[in-house]
Amino acid sequence: MSRQDATGSPFREAVIDLGALTDNVRTLAARMAPAEIIAVVKADAYGHGAVAAARAALAGGATRLGVADLDEAHELRDAGIDAPVLAWLHGPDADFACAVRAGIELGISSRTQLERAAEAAASVAADGFDAPARVHLKIDTGLSRNGVPEAEWAEAVAVAAGLERDGLVEVVGVFSHFANTSREVDAAQLDAFERALAEARAAGLAPRIRHIASTEQALRDPSARYDAVRIGIGMYGLTPFGDGTTSTELGLTPVMTLRARVAAVRRVETGAGASYSHIWHAEQASTLALVPLGYADGVPRQASGNGAEALVAGRRRPVAGRIAMDQFIVDVGDDEVAVGDEVVLFGDPATGAPTADEWGAAAGTIGYEIVTRIGPRVPRRYVGGADAVEETSATEARS
Repeated sequence: MSRQDATGSPFREAVIDLGALTDNVRTLAARMAPAEIIAVVKADAYGHGAVAAARAALAGGATRLGVADLDEAHELRDAGIDAPVLAWLHGPDADFACAVRAGIELGISSRTQLERAAEAAASVAADGFDAPARVHLKIDTGLSRNGVPEAEWAEAVAVAAGLERDGLVEVVGVFSHFANTSREVDAAQLDAFERALAEARAAGLAPRIRHIASTEQALRDPSARYDAVRIGIGMYGLTPFGDGTTSTELGLTPVMTLRARVAAVRRVETGAGASYSHIWHAEQASTLALVPLGYADGVPRQASGNGAEALVAGRRRPVAGRIAMDQFIVDVGDDEVAVGDEVVLFGDPATGAPTADEWGAAAGTIGYEIVTRIGPRVPRRYVGGADAVEETSATEARS
């Protein structure tokens, strides 16, 4: 079990509200219908816990799951999740044969990967497992990361059509990814995607799942939804927009609450410095509360001195001084704060807490990074969903 102090309360924890996650997916699914929801649970579900998040998303109406690599996909299969899973980032030695056996769908970004998928299907067929490699062909519409370059697309879809006729692959989908640069760039990418779809049809392919939009574009542009949308950050209750639009305005509730308990309280006089480099000095006599979370836990050091706040004793208080590896200080002024009092770094703004997006702004980054980087020293506690007890027990077993 996870270790607690004598009061029975955790020293630090990330509380994951699975009910909020399910509700967020349900809200987004209603807005995106009839497009399917591909719930993205890569990177341990953006730090929320992949298995628990996947189950909660499926309960909310997601029909498919998306991950980055095959290890993440196999984690879901090993947990007994049998929904369609798509993995799209592969090393040169990725075990496609094992993926075919597990019914994992492969995002394909090159002719080489396509041929490897076919070879994997042939190899498992020789062992008596007669099933094609299920693939989604990715076209690079301008992000310049992975995906088949547009100049090579016609050849790739022709090869895919031949392999499909041979029974070695099944082209389930065609997909791409927006750069989220500007409306003009987005429109150009949509045009490129349409050209790619037309070439796929001309080659004889009939993919059932066409998808390009993540949360941001799915909310902004109904024409980008096609057959499915990949919902990531919105599922976790954070905003995908950098224009000040909040998750509350989108009807979403943050799923993760990062909290701790005050570890020490100290009264300091006017002029006293606090934490490394003394970038903060007390303008008047004040009380400082020590919070046992630091950059080793994912709290960004870059937020030091940039307006980051935490909720302590019912009020938002400023972070004082440099955030250290294991701890940081909050200035509570003349208010009464005691060792053991709760501190909430971020969570649901309806409770008065700062949001992960606000911490992202203070650190010069985005809310995605804040929740994803919360480290393994912080135990996850799951509440609000059918799997809450089971998942909490699994977390405690790892502690």
